[in-house]
Amino acid sequence: MPKMKTKSAAKKRFKITATGLVKAAAAGKRHGMIKRTNKFIRDARGTMVLAEPDGKKVVKNYLPNGL
Repeated sequence: MPKMKTKSAAKKRFKITATGLVKAAAAGKRHGMIKRTNKFIRDARGTMVLAEPDGKKVVKNYLPNGL
């Protein structure tokens, strides 16, 4: 049986905290900033913790071995 591999794209996009939560960058900030509100741009800075169900999917499907 082959080893389960970590997805390389997921390694670059997600980090797992010490308590097992998944951190990711804010969505919607790649382009088109002129049409976004200043409040959205401020609030979307940095990283945020994914919701519990989303974090479980990321770990199960893309990061089976952690990081």
